[in-house]
Amino acid sequence: MEDIKTPTEAVDRLEFLHNRAVTALIAAIRRYAEEGVPPTIEERALFRYPELRVTYLPDAPAPRLARAYGQLTWPGEYAVSITQPKYFRRYLLEQLQLLVDDYGAELSVRVSDSEIPYSFVLDAAGAAAFENVPAEELARYFPSPRLTQVGDAVVDGLRLERLDGSRPLALFDAPRTDYSLKRIEHYTGAPYGDVQPWILFTNYQRYVDEFIRWAAEGVRNGPKGWALSCPGGVRIEAGDPDAEAKALAAPWRKYQMPAYHLATPDNDGVTLVNIGVGPSNAKTITDHFAVLRPHCWLMIGHCGGLRHTQRIGDYVLAHAYLRRDKILDDRVPLEVPIPAIAEVQIALQQAATSVAGDKEDLRRRLRTGTVVSYADRNWELNYNQERQLLSQSRAVAVDMESACIATQGFRLRVPYGVLLCISDKPAHGEIKLPGVADRFYDSAVGAHLRIGLETIALLKQNRDRLHSRKLRAFDEPPFR
Repeated sequence: MEDIKTPTEAVDRLEFLHNRAVTALIAAIRRYAEEGVPPTIEERALFRYPELRVTYLPDAPAPRLARAYGQLTWPGEYAVSITQPKYFRRYLLEQLQLLVDDYGAELSVRVSDSEIPYSFVLDAAGAAAFENVPAEELARYFPSPRLTQVGDAVVDGLRLERLDGSRPLALFDAPRTDYSLKRIEHYTGAPYGDVQPWILFTNYQRYVDEFIRWAAEGVRNGPKGWALSCPGGVRIEAGDPDAEAKALAAPWRKYQMPAYHLATPDNDGVTLVNIGVGPSNAKTITDHFAVLRPHCWLMIGHCGGLRHTQRIGDYVLAHAYLRRDKILDDRVPLEVPIPAIAEVQIALQQAATSVAGDKEDLRRRLRTGTVVSYADRNWELNYNQERQLLSQSRAVAVDMESACIATQGFRLRVPYGVLLCISDKPAHGEIKLPGVADRFYDSAVGAHLRIGLETIALLKQNRDRLHSRKLRAFDEPPFR
C-alpha cells in the first residue's frame, strides 16, 4: 500500500491498479487465443480488482450530521473492491471528501483478493478474436464469474464477517457492479456509461416516442456536449438536424428494455427506459441500475382506476403500495412498510400543477392513494376474490410495476416516486378497446411525460435533501 493523503490521490491509485489489471488480463487472453500459452501464476496475481480502504481512528472527530450518507458510525476500517474507477471518479471523490473532511478519515488503496472475471473484459479485448476459443477452455486458465461472489448481502442487511475485521464501505463491491454494468448493456442496448442519474421508467413505447421528440429537440438546439444515446449504439450529437429521425430509427426492438439517455456534459441528464410489462422486468432493471447510484427513479406508466369517480386520463400519485406481485417478498417482507419520499411527492404534485395549468381541474383529476400491483395481467378474472382486500386497502388504482419500483428504491437506497395515468376502469366496465385506447394515448401521453420531466427539473434544485434518511438502515455503509 502507498501513502495516500487525499481523495484525488486515492482515486488516481485506483485507476492505475484497475487499468494495470485489465491490461494484463487482456494481454494474457490475447496471447492464449493466438499462441495457446496460459498465464503464469505471477501473471494471474495481477488479474485482481483494486481495493479502497477507509480508516476511522477512535480519537478522530465524531460529528452528528443531518445528511443521510457519508457517515462513519464505528471506529475501525471500512473496505470495498472497486471497478471502473474512471467512470465512478466523481462519485468516489465526493464520498471520500465527506469522510476526510468530517471524520479525518485515512485512506489507503491496495490490490484486493477478488479476481476480475475474463468475460468482463472481452469487449475491451475485442471479443470477436476469441469466438473460436471455447468458454470452458478460457475458464480453465482465467478467472471466471462465480455467483457465490456476486450478491446483495450488504444491501439486504446481512452481516458480513471479513477476515481482516473491516466493515463494508459501499453497498456494492466490484464483482457485483461489473455484473450489473454488463447486464445494463445487454437489456437496454446502450452503454452503461451513458446512463444518467435521473431515471424515468415507463411501460409503453408511446412514452419513448414522446421522449425522443423532446430529447431530439434538446440535442438539435442544445449547447455543445449534449447527446442522445439510443439502443444499438446509436449516438446523436448536439446540432444534428436529423436527431429525431435517427433516434426513431434506432434498432430498439432487438433489446428487452430499450433505454434512451439525454446526456449532458455535467452528467446530469435524463434516462428513459421502457421496461415493458410486469414486475419481473422492474426488478431486473432496478437491480442493475442501482449500482450506478442514481439520484432518483420515477415510474410514469398506466394503471386501472378503481374508484367510480375517476375518469380515464386522470392521474394517481401513489403514496402507499399494496404488494400483490410476490416478486420481492423474500427480500423485503410484506410487513415492512414502503414509505413515500416527501421531496419526490411534493415535486410530482408541483410538476403536475405546472403542466396542467388549471389548479381546479387538476384537483379533480389527480388523486393520491394506495396503488396495488399484481404479477397477473389478468387480475380482473380473480376480482371476486380480491374485491374485499382492495376495498379494505382503500386502493385507488391497480398496475403491475409500481410496487416493485418503489420497493426496490427502498431496498437499494434510491429515492423513488410513482405517478400513473388511468387508462381503463375494469372494475366499472370501462376496459381498453383499440379505438378508445388510441384516443386516450394521443391526448394523455405527452402531458404525462412532461410532468415526469418537470419533476426531475424540480428535484435537481433540491438534490442534497433528496437522499432521505428514511432509506438508510441502522448500520449502513458510509457511501451513498
